[in-house]
Amino acid sequence: MRRAIGYIVLALIAVAVAAFLWFRTPDTDPAAMRAKYGAAPSQFVDLGGGLTVHLRDTGPRDAPALVLVHGSNASLQTWEPWVDRLGKQYRIIRMDLPGHGLTGASPTRDYSAAGYVDVVERIRAKLGIDHIVLAGNSMGGGVAWHYALAHPDHVRALVLINSVGQPEPGGGKAPLAFRIARVPILRNIAAQITPRSMIADSLPGVFGNPKLADAAMVDRYWELLRYPGNREATLDRFARPSDRATPAQLASLKMPVLILWGEKDQLIPLSSGRWLQAHIPGSKLIIYPGVGHLPMEEHPDQSAADVQAFVAALPTK
Repeated sequence: MRRAIGYIVLALIAVAVAAFLWFRTPDTDPAAMRAKYGAAPSQFVDLGGGLTVHLRDTGPRDAPALVLVHGSNASLQTWEPWVDRLGKQYRIIRMDLPGHGLTGASPTRDYSAAGYVDVVERIRAKLGIDHIVLAGNSMGGGVAWHYALAHPDHVRALVLINSVGQPEPGGGKAPLAFRIARVPILRNIAAQITPRSMIADSLPGVFGNPKLADAAMVDRYWELLRYPGNREATLDRFARPSDRATPAQLASLKMPVLILWGEKDQLIPLSSGRWLQAHIPGSKLIIYPGVGHLPMEEHPDQSAADVQAFVAALPTK
């Protein structure tokens, strides 16, 4: 009997191992990903301490500098619609944060807001830019307002796009891929088994118009998520407490602040945008009807025009 049970256990283990090997989605090849997503004007900038960041720095050198910070599980490509519309008027810097895109894992595994603020500051110093207009979407919005609190002398103005910040927003619904990453057992499985279908099922919910999540976009998110180290970084980030602001923090922001929000955002509801506006003195909120979590991609003409008007009205430095 014991021998029979032993055979059954071994058989089950063999089946489990076979199933794991069958469904496992390996990391993507870094060289292939750099060839596909890292062509010019991409740069790979050594920031020291073992960290090399993928970034793009384009536009006139003497123009106002816009620094753009993407959201969770996104990449610098999310800003290309704005670059197409604003790239002749501004110097535009956008990067893949550690744990994202072609930057890959942080050597220190620091994926906190403070860690990302340090990366943005090291990029600013490396590029020799004294004053920036800093914009961030979603998680990147949190990085942006944290940076503005830590380095106010370098920030001419702040643009928050469907940004994290409200302590308990409520009403938001994370896509399947994000919800899986928050479940301990499933997180570990997701580090090795990340089917394309998971991205294909989740990404459309980010948009007011789900059809904007086309096959090429799904491929990009899926391939860059599997860039070496990025899946583990995702698990590390979601294991951290949510990044929330206090009214006192927001009240101390003295620079001009523009808040842009897609009215149909299912991740961070419009009520969060209203909350941020209520707590940031003098801030302006613009709402885009029918638009989801990524106005810069889904509504690029108007959102870029709104940013251009906002920057044009800033006092000169």
